[in-house]
Amino acid sequence: MRVCTKCVLPETFPGIKFDQEGVCNYCLHFKGQEKLEEQKEKYRAKFESLLEKRRGTGDYDCLMCYSGGKDSTYTLQILKTRYDARVLAVTMDNGFISEKAVENIRNVVESLGVDHYSIKPRFDVLRKIFVACSSENLYSRKTLERASTICTSCMGLVKFISLRLAIEKEVPFITYGWSPGQAPIASSVFKNNPSMMKSMQKAIKEPMSSIVGDAIEPYFLEERHFSNPDKFPYNISPLAFLHYNEEKIFEEIERLGWKFPDDTDANSTNCLLNSYANLLHTRQFGYNPYSFEMAGLVRENIIDRADALERLTERENFAVVESVKQKLYGDR
Repeated sequence: MRVCTKCVLPETFPGIKFDQEGVCNYCLHFKGQEKLEEQKEKYRAKFESLLEKRRGTGDYDCLMCYSGGKDSTYTLQILKTRYDARVLAVTMDNGFISEKAVENIRNVVESLGVDHYSIKPRFDVLRKIFVACSSENLYSRKTLERASTICTSCMGLVKFISLRLAIEKEVPFITYGWSPGQAPIASSVFKNNPSMMKSMQKAIKEPMSSIVGDAIEPYFLEERHFSNPDKFPYNISPLAFLHYNEEKIFEEIERLGWKFPDDTDANSTNCLLNSYANLLHTRQFGYNPYSFEMAGLVRENIIDRADALERLTERENFAVVESVKQKLYGDR
């Protein structure tokens, strides 16, 4: 398979083109490290200014979508220790959180001294959605460029559960632990608005509703939420505009009692379902759903190309995949 000679995007990635040297259009459009650093400084300053203006206006300054993985743990630490923010950490239990990740979540929130909500949607509802994801195209191809169908479903639920909670508690910022490869710098500080979120909710909610009916309703916004535009928070992705070094991140979070899980794949430090979701996506579309993120990290000189290729081609843990399939399908 042909792969970009600078990053790791394969020829199967949607919309990709190569020049005569085998460099992809995404790398050719990259404006360079100096320009990127200027943008990072711009958005970092924007966030810090907004935080100072909104700090102390409610019970919490930030609602952190906390998965227990390395990046969300590091983001939580930054919010608490660097920015002295009052944080409400929120975790959605999809039924496949690694046992080690559960321990990590408990250790980290206790070490940092932050309030923590854990929300566990009905597993019979989630199972129906995940099973449908394994055989149906629930979302647009554009949506699935950067995440599998299963992960898109989970992330959709996390986003709208968190948005609903932030609106109801009047929290001015929802923060995410997206890596620089996942979060474009231009969207790292983004004000939600009712019109856009109503459209986004429809794109995620309608496919789920077609599978599980009204059981999905508690996890999304109601009309009453859309009628309060002033309560809609900002979405913040701090790792997009802050320095990102994986070695340093591991050093920092291990001081909080975080330990590397031994039961997840190369691209996840919290979710057992990830390996199976990646396997399905790769079989269906011909590329690993983490390709876009890894390419971005290579392009920004955060990881080297060989490391990214190794992560993308690592074989799934057979035992983990089989246990996931057993939980989803039983003996079928």
